[in-house]
Amino acid sequence: MTPETINITLAEQIDTHCLRLRFDDDTEQVVDFKPFLSHAAHPDIRSWLQPEKFASFRLEYGELVWGDYELCFPMIDLYRNEIAHRDSIESAA
Repeated sequence: MTPETINITLAEQIDTHCLRLRFDDDTEQVVDFKPFLSHAAHPDIRSWLQPEKFASFRLEYGELVWGDYELCFPMIDLYRNEIAHRDSIESAA
């Protein structure tokens, strides 16, 4: 069951494009962002593949963000570890 509100309490980089996320209900996910970033059509999103740029993430008000919200993800997608591109999901079906 998904809680009504979800916040990230810890974001730890464990590999170049992988983060361990802990949520306020003690759920943890290891999210690999590389497939999402690699399949992005827009060059501004693909630019976050640069390791030093990707590593500039931060938590702000319980949300995971990069830059001035230049890259962010819906909380429920992070909580469920489901950040695939929509076209990837549809082609897999």
